Amino acid sequence: MNTTASEVLQFVKENEVKFIRLNFCDMFGVQKNISTMVDELQTAFAKGVSFEAHSVQGFNDVTRADLLLFPDPATLTVLPWRPGPGRVVRFYCDVKNPDGTAFVRDSRQILKQVVRRARKMDFFCRIGAECEFYLFKTEGDGEITTVPFDKGGYLDISPLDRGENIRREICLTLEEMGINPQTSYHEKGPGQNQIDFKFSDALECADNLLSFKSAVKAIAARNGLYASFMPKPLLNAPGNGMHINISLAKNGHNIFKNADEGHSGIAESFIAGILTKTPEITAFLNPITNSYERFGQFEAPKYASWSHQNHSQLISIPTGSGENVRMELRSPDSAANPYLAFALIISAGLDGIEGNMALPAAVDADLYTADKNVTKDLALLPDNLEKAIELAKNSDLVKSLIGEELLSKYIAVKKEEAVEFAAAEDKSAFYKERYFDAI
Repeated sequence: MNTTASEVLQFVKENEVKFIRLNFCDMFGVQKNISTMVDELQTAFAKGVSFEAHSVQGFNDVTRADLLLFPDPATLTVLPWRPGPGRVVRFYCDVKNPDGTAFVRDSRQILKQVVRRARKMDFFCRIGAECEFYLFKTEGDGEITTVPFDKGGYLDISPLDRGENIRREICLTLEEMGINPQTSYHEKGPGQNQIDFKFSDALECADNLLSFKSAVKAIAARNGLYASFMPKPLLNAPGNGMHINISLAKNGHNIFKNADEGHSGIAESFIAGILTKTPEITAFLNPITNSYERFGQFEAPKYASWSHQNHSQLISIPTGSGENVRMELRSPDSAANPYLAFALIISAGLDGIEGNMALPAAVDADLYTADKNVTKDLALLPDNLEKAIELAKNSDLVKSLIGEELLSKYIAVKKEEAVEFAAAEDKSAFYKERYFDAI
C-alpha cells in the first residue's frame, strides 16, 4: 500500500482498528514485534517506539540499550487471521538510534541503500521469491511432529495432495493482505508445497516474504498443522529452497532478453557479478548448518554455473518473454534474512555491471550426473557453514555493504553455531532441536 502517515491514521479510525503491531527483524531474519494500542500510532510515527536493543541478538549491548521503531506507513497491512472486533494491523519498521539516525545493523536500511544505488545507475530491480515449505502433522496437544501431512509428489492432486485447501486458504489470506499470489501447487516432497506471489520491487518483496511466512504458519496452525521453511527438514527428501527471480529495468524496459534474441551486455555483466560473488555471500543466503544438506541434490546447486532452463545450475534463465524474462538464483533458502540476501545479490550484480564483467559460457549439462571433465573447472559453492563464513569474512563486497561491525557480530554468532554443530553427536537431533520449530 502506497500511503502516508495521515492516510494511515484516517484508515485505522474508519476501520475500527484497535491494535498495532510494529514488526522488524534481527540481522538473522528472525521476526520481532511490539504491539501497541491504536491511540499510540501517531506518536509512533513522530517519535518512534523504544525497545531494548541488547535483548535482540546481534543488536547493541547493554551499554547502548535503547533503539526506536518507526513504522513505515507504506507497509500497512490488516492481519486477516486476527478475529474482530478490534482489528489488528501490522507495519514493518525502520530501526533508528535515539538521536534519529539510522541504526547501522538494520538490514531493511541496508537494502534501501542498495535500491538507491541501483536508481542512481538508472536501474530498477524487480524480485520474485519462490518459497517451498512442508506441512507436518501435530499431535493432540499441539506438539509438532516430523510426519508429513500427505504423501503427494510434484503437481499431484487430491487425494494424494491433502494440502490444496490449506494453500487455497493461504492464497485468499495473502490477497486480503495486498499480496498477489500467482500459482500454488504440491511440490516434490511428501507434504511439501509452494505458493508463488507476484514480482515487486526489492524492498516490497522482502517485506512480503516475511508476511508470507507469517501467513503460512498462521493458517497452518489454524488447521492443526505445522509449516516448516527449514532448508532440509527431512534429510532423505527434497529441501526447501527460496529461489530468487530477478529482472532489471532501465528506462522502464526489462534489459533481460530471450536467448534467441541475444542477451544484452548489461544483463550478462549483472548475471556474471552474481555468479562470481555468490560463493562469498553464501553465509547470508544459506545461513544455518542445515542449509548445506540441500546442495548437490534434488535440484539444488553445487557449482557456480549457469544455463538456460537447467535446474542443476546455480543460475537458470527460465522460459519467458518480454517483461517476464529474468534470471533465477537457485541456491538461497528461507532461513536467510531477505533484506540482507537481496541487498548482497543486487550489489553483486551492480558490481558486475560497473566492472563490465564477462559472463562465462553456459554449462548445458546435468551437473548431478556430469563427467568430471565438465565440472573440474567450475567453482564450488561452500559445502558447509564454516567454509561459507571464511569466504564471507574475506569478501570486499560483504565488508563494503554491511560494514565491519555487523559482519563481525554475524560471523561470531555463526562460528559458534558451526562449532556446536561439529560437536553434536547426532546431527539430525541437532537440526531438530536448533531449527525445526524456529524456521
